[in-house]
Amino acid sequence: MTRSAPSLLSLASALALAGLALAGCMGAPASLGGEPPLIPTSRYSLQVEPGLDRIALAVHETGLSANQQAALNALVSRFAIEGASALVVEAPAGEDPVANQAAWNVKAALVAAGAPDHRVRVVSYAGPDPRAPVLVGFETVRAVVPQCGTAWGSLGRTGDNQSASNFGCAVNANLAAQIANPRDIVSPRTMTPSDSGRRSVVFDDYRKGDQTAAEREELISQARISRAVN
Repeated sequence: MTRSAPSLLSLASALALAGLALAGCMGAPASLGGEPPLIPTSRYSLQVEPGLDRIALAVHETGLSANQQAALNALVSRFAIEGASALVVEAPAGEDPVANQAAWNVKAALVAAGAPDHRVRVVSYAGPDPRAPVLVGFETVRAVVPQCGTAWGSLGRTGDNQSASNFGCAVNANLAAQIANPRDIVSPRTMTPSDSGRRSVVFDDYRKGDQTAAEREELISQARISRAVN
């Protein structure tokens, strides 16, 4: 007895629906699709975003207050740690002599606190009032910490031969959180100059056939060897 055509069609439809349901249960591929990265480790890269460290100082005819001096000293300390290129003093535009003098007093206070004179700039800004606050600050750089694990594909689906969507995220997130100076992400620091004087001494001793190691280093080495033998 042969099975009728409608029964075969029903069976085929049921199998197709079952396949679609199974595919849906498996979820999206591990890579979540989309344009694949050039290499797996480039899916997440260290990045920075700009910021601003700035304070506002009210203009006093009697000059800078003790609180303002303390705030400027703290700003210079942060400026030295940050490694920014310039400290900018912004005076309100206008013909107010007190506000203009306050801006130059701020620059003098910054230099007295340790900021290099050539890295402190005085500019003007369009304030709401000729005696608006004097703004002082510098541009900062902050490492961007990627948010990992917000979306996941099925780690069992790797048929597209691509890395998982979160591959490398945790490593770079940890690096971004630990880097002391995020400006190192943008460009490497310049090398400090070598100690040419010490190098000349070592080369001179080498040419004469003398000991090139420092005397203290030699004594410490001998003491360690002596203790080890005893």
